[in-house]
Amino acid sequence: MEFEYFDHVEAILKKVRSSETANMRAGVDLLEKCVVGHGSIYIFGASHAGILSQEMFYRAGGLMLINPIFGKEVSVEASPITLTSDMERLVGYGTALARHRADFRRGDVLIAHSVSGRNPVTVEVAQAAKDAGASVIALTNLSYSKTVSSRHPSGKRLFELADVVIDNHGDVGDATVPITGLEQKVGPTSTVVGAAVLNAMIAELVQRLVDGGMKTPPVFYSANIDGGDELNRSLYEKYRDNIKYAF
Repeated sequence: MEFEYFDHVEAILKKVRSSETANMRAGVDLLEKCVVGHGSIYIFGASHAGILSQEMFYRAGGLMLINPIFGKEVSVEASPITLTSDMERLVGYGTALARHRADFRRGDVLIAHSVSGRNPVTVEVAQAAKDAGASVIALTNLSYSKTVSSRHPSGKRLFELADVVIDNHGDVGDATVPITGLEQKVGPTSTVVGAAVLNAMIAELVQRLVDGGMKTPPVFYSANIDGGDELNRSLYEKYRDNIKYAF
């Protein structure tokens, strides 16, 4: 079948919507409570999981309050790229990253994305959030994560630390399209599915905020429309205490 990847992604998205609605709703509950309570929202992922951190912050139609936790050593910009594999497995790095790149407090929310959920960096960032009294929303692959052991001394995987777990329902190993004559599948789905899940949750969150009486929710306007810069600046001034990145 030509361009079979589309069929696999569509099937996974349908499964996520039918199976994960309650968990997504629970995640939106935490986010709504955080925003109304003047808390901060953070997002973290290592290597390609971190692409969702880039997706969710500082863009038109996105929520201003989402603060990415970036670590250069676990970014896809790292050189050599194999450094990311070493660093996401390095015990202590996630703890240091959380200490220097986040200011978790009670009432905050961390969105943590990891397909396997097994590597120390994500486990430690999530643990740091929990220790500070913040809530954790995990976006992961449960069937995959449950087949692997944790690489962290605690023995914990991401889903075991989370207040809300959202399963991306991808294939074990993430790739989804079988290739005739090849053992390895191709076409990972975690990025496209994860982006759909999180954007759907943010859209639901903003609708709730407006329904609850918030007239100017902290949503970015496009900087390429007339007046966009001014609108964004006024929103930033209103919500600046919970926006941790440079405007």
